[in-house]
Order: sequence, then C-alpha cells, then structure tokens
Amino acid sequence: MNKRTGAIAGAAAAAIAAAAILLPNANASTDQPAAPKTLSAHTATQLAASLKADLGDKTAGWYLDSANGHLVMNVLSADDAKSVAAQGAVAKVVHNSMTALKAGAQTLRDSASVPGTAWSIDPKTNKIVVLADRTVTGAKMAQLNKATSGMGSGMVTVKRSQGEFKRYDGESASGAAGSAAGGGQAAGGAGDAGAAGGGDAGAAGGGDAGAAGGGDAGAAGGGDGGQAAGGAGGDGGAGGGGGGQAAGPVGGSAIFGGNARCSLGFNVTVKGAPAFLTAGHCGNDSKTWTADQGGSQPLGTVADSKFPKTDFALVKYDDAGAKPESAVDVGNGSTKQITKAAEAAVGMKVQRSGSTTGLHDGTVTGLDATVNYGNGDIVNGLIQTDVCAEPGDSGGAMFSGDSAVGLTSGGSGDCTSGGETFFQPVTDALKATGAEIGAGGGAGGGDAGAGGAGDAAAGGAGDAGAGGAGAGDAGAGSAGAGDAGAGDSGAGAQDPGTGAQDPGAGAQDPGTGAQDPGAQDPGAGGSSDPGAGSGDGLN
Repeated sequence: MNKRTGAIAGAAAAAIAAAAILLPNANASTDQPAAPKTLSAHTATQLAASLKADLGDKTAGWYLDSANGHLVMNVLSADDAKSVAAQGAVAKVVHNSMTALKAGAQTLRDSASVPGTAWSIDPKTNKIVVLADRTVTGAKMAQLNKATSGMGSGMVTVKRSQGEFKRYDGESASGAAGSAAGGGQAAGGAGDAGAAGGGDAGAAGGGDAGAAGGGDAGAAGGGDGGQAAGGAGGDGGAGGGGGGQAAGPVGGSAIFGGNARCSLGFNVTVKGAPAFLTAGHCGNDSKTWTADQGGSQPLGTVADSKFPKTDFALVKYDDAGAKPESAVDVGNGSTKQITKAAEAAVGMKVQRSGSTTGLHDGTVTGLDATVNYGNGDIVNGLIQTDVCAEPGDSGGAMFSGDSAVGLTSGGSGDCTSGGETFFQPVTDALKATGAEIGAGGGAGGGDAGAGGAGDAAAGGAGDAGAGGAGAGDAGAGSAGAGDAGAGDSGAGAQDPGTGAQDPGAGAQDPGTGAQDPGAQDPGAGGSSDPGAGSGDGLN
C-alpha cells in the first residue's frame, strides 16, 4: 500500500510540474503580434507618420507593399520592431539609418556631381540607388565609381539607365500640341483646325460637329469656347462625355510659351485668385502662357518660377474671374477630380497626365531624388518613378486617386521603351507659393453643372455653351443629343438645362461630371466607357 501511495503521489507531483512548465508557454502564445493591417495608401501614410513621430531616429524609412496593402516600416532594432508590429505595420530590421542614408546622399552631391546621374533613397533595399545614363562614360564614370566605392556596397548601388536624363519641355513648333495618346487637349481635331482650336466654332461644335470639332472648328475650342469645353453637340464627337470634359484647361493640358510647349499641372488658388502649377523650367522658358500655339488664347503670367534646385512655377490666370476646374485630363474626353495634395511614398501607385503622351501609370520607386540634367541644372528633393514621359509632358500632373502628388520634371526613356522619371513634389510647391489645390469650387465652379465653368453650362465657357447649352444654372451635359446646333439655346435636344434628359447631371452624377463622364448617356457625347482612361488610382 505504501508503495502504491508513493507512486500515485509521485505521478501527481510530475503532472503538477509539467503543468507549471506548460502554463507559462500557453500564456505566452496569446502575446503573439497581430497580423499586419490591410491599409489604403492614405491610411498607411498616416500610420507611418505616427510611427515616425514615436520612434524618431530609430526608423529608416518606410514603403507601401501595395500587393498586400501593408505598411512596411524600417527600424534599427528588434525592440523597435515589436512596437511597430503592435500598431499593425510590418517591421523590417535594417542596417542603415535614415541619418546615414541622407549623409551618403550629401556625399554624392559634394563629390559626384556628374551630368547624367541621378540618385534616390530606396527604403525597400535600405540603400541609395545611383543611376548613370548613357552619357556617363570614361572620366565621368570613373569619378562616380570613386565616390560610390568609398561608401561601401552596403550603402549604395550603381545602375545604368539606357536613356539620357533630360527635361521634358518640348518645342511648340513641333505642332504636337494636344496630340496626347490618351485624348489630351485636342481630342481628334478635324478639318483645318489648329491643335488648340481655330475657326469660329467652339469645341462643343454646332450642327453635326462633335466635341473634336468639324470643318474649321478648333479641336480644343475656338472662339469663346473653353479649352476642352465639355459636352458635345450634334452626333457626339470625339470625347463627348457630357460634363466629363472641363470647360477650361485642366491637369495635363497643353500650354504654350515662346517657343516652348509644356503641360499644366494642377489648378490652384492663391488668396482666392485662380492660378496653376507647372514645372519651373517651363516657367523659366516664358513669362506668359497661352492655350494655343498661335497665342490667341492667353492663359496667364508667371508669378513665381524656381529652377534649378527645385522645379515648379506658379502661373496666375490673366482673367481674375476665371474658375478653372480642379481636375486632370484622363483621356477620351474624361477628367478626374483632384481634391487635395498628398506626400509620395515608395510603392504608391500613381498616374501621370501630359499633353504629349496622355495618361500613363506606374509606381513611386524612390524619394528625395537628385537628378543632374547637365549645364548646372541640378534638382534635389524629387520623386522618382517608373512612369514614362516624353518632351512636352513637363509640368504635367502626377496624381494618386483624387490627390495631387507631383509635377513632371524630366527623366530618361520614352513611352515606347520605358525609363525613369522625376517629379517635383506638389506639397513643396504649395508650401513655397502659398497656393491651395482647387480653383473656383472644384467640380465645375460657379453655378454650372458638371464640366461647366463660371455660370456657363457644360457645353462651354464664358457666357454661353458652345453647343447651345444655355447659361445661368443650366445643367451639365447640355448640348447633348441629335444634331442640335449652337443656335438651340435650350440644350441641343429641346430639353432646357438637361443635355440628354438628365437635369443637371450629364452622366447620372449631379454636380460632378468627372466621376462617371458620359456613362450610359449617349446624348451627352456618346461615351459608353465611363471614366475611360481613369485607371485604378489609389488614395
């Protein structure tokens, strides 16, 4: 009995001891970090700013894992990684601090200022990535190698670019104005029209002429019509989309100054006055800018221009009463509303609109980039991307969703072979000029419906809609159906203020006209592709 009792007691003691070992481990399993949160680009940016404020110098940059919707934050220790993971981000322990990376970038500025080179901080690799274009050979390449080899392979990576770094302003004499692949300003101009308009007919055209104009009609609006006056008269010309087109120049529109052709970036206001942002090297090209190559449609005068070092210009509209739409041309006569500005982030999906190549998309690949265009033209603090661009696209809008992100500066390659591009951050330009995103009420301005300007209806600008849209509070998308001409003051379809039996909307979207331009409304330009060319957009 004693032996049996002792055996039982021993077994019980062993069980208690085992439980004492297992229980702490069981409790520990509940302390595992939560899975990373799936975040929008905007929310990820906010979380990154919060984590950076908390950790200070203990962070080393961050980026968006857009495939999974995760924020990846670089940190310098395992302890910091735990605090990052607890907030729902992915923590990555790296070697190079942001302080060290910025010091390395400064070393390159001081000792490797070679024309045809560019570099940026890449948080994905935790390194400085240096690009050398095809002109960097011989002594120039030796100078670059000497500077980078002293920094070590753990700090810097050198790559070759197949193209040549250059600014993307174009020659106005090329006649390429508005020939954007994605629609651009001159959406399929017809007849004897100049690219930015001519003749007496407005863009919305009367009779059988559509938005692209017919006969002598200007492709992007002539007479008193706006640059891309929304709504099409007649049988629905190119880019019809009632209310989907802007009544004046928007982001990506062609602008002309002297012998230069550039692109408008974003419409803004400065102390309530209308203005727009474009590239600084464009602002240096000419003091005054027009909407057409011939100079008959004046737009504005440069109020501030900064290039090199940075690359932005502020152009104030000559017409102080102008109410340009806060939007970007996304092709096929459609526009995308822009409501705010946002900081760029590596991994952010972006789109770019320019007057030469139209709409293209891609991803932010580097921040705080420096590019040396040669002849002393060195620009710092840029956003690097893989979005293509070509001459004439300079100053054009780079955006993510409804957020303004950058102004096209330059790069290498083209939209056939691809390449690298650099953009001036919009947030820096706004801060420096005191400008604010938006002008004249955003989606249309004044009392106009979608795509309108001032008090004009969507078919035009000034006092009357080019396609007979009427004035005052007439709805967007007017001048809609049939062969109605400019002489039909109601709406072009005997339905005052409607356009196509859709009062004040133009495309089943009252007061906007850019979110769903021309959709399911053949009278309003005949588009059956809502939001054509708008891409996916983020943030």
